[in-house]
Amino acid sequence: MKFILFLFLLSSSFFQIMNAQNYKLVWNDDFNKSGKPDPEKWNYETGFIRNLEEQIYTKRKKNVRVKNGKLEMIAFREKYKNKRYDPDIQNYRMNTEFSDFTSGSINTKDKFEFKYGRVEVRAKLPAGNGVWPAIWMLGANFEEIEYPLAGEIDIMEHVGIEPQEIHATVHFPWNNKDGIKSNGGTYDLEDPSKEYHVYSVDWTPEKIEFLIDNKSYHTFKIEDAGIDNNPFRKPFYLILNLALGGNWPGPVDAEILPQKFVIDYVRVYKQIEE
Repeated sequence: MKFILFLFLLSSSFFQIMNAQNYKLVWNDDFNKSGKPDPEKWNYETGFIRNLEEQIYTKRKKNVRVKNGKLEMIAFREKYKNKRYDPDIQNYRMNTEFSDFTSGSINTKDKFEFKYGRVEVRAKLPAGNGVWPAIWMLGANFEEIEYPLAGEIDIMEHVGIEPQEIHATVHFPWNNKDGIKSNGGTYDLEDPSKEYHVYSVDWTPEKIEFLIDNKSYHTFKIEDAGIDNNPFRKPFYLILNLALGGNWPGPVDAEILPQKFVIDYVRVYKQIEE
């Protein structure tokens, strides 16, 4: 009973802060309807997508489902044929015939895009070598221009080889040999795979601030991304995914699978002008 009261007081104090700052809930999914994610809010990614990851994303309920008031993204070890397989195309997304792993990725592109606001995602992370869950955003014009011109905001990234470390990062175009610049911070959690935590970003015209359980741990000044064509002054969309392997997490320990990335809710607030 004391724990429930504590949660109530914590939630109440948070909403009091949000109300005092004139924030209003403008979009959310509390995942209260079992089955597949709400098609009015979410799109699926399918196939091999990015970062030389080892999984194929599918739209099967086996990999992405809503159950007991939670969104579950589940990664499995299973041989799965690449539906876009073409051995004549020199791109791993096409010329890889099979994957040994499947998982899920969904986004809000063309369904919900926004500029500035606060994003709150309460989630429990998977564990083990090779897992790579992420809560992130891409510029709404991502498909029309080359990466990283649209910008990227990584609200939460976690790789299983660093079991207590949470990463927050922004990526944006820069005049250097790689054409990209990154800025980020980390936060240590003892139990990201055992307990739920709230991963947040507070994005204003001046800054992008990253928080865990309402504790700020990294801030990026938007002006540091330049004046001309600054991507962080344009709309973005949300992405939730559970990747395996690739160019950061390293090899997948197949013995840990299946693994779940469980999301309790996603909420977006905007500051209302008086």
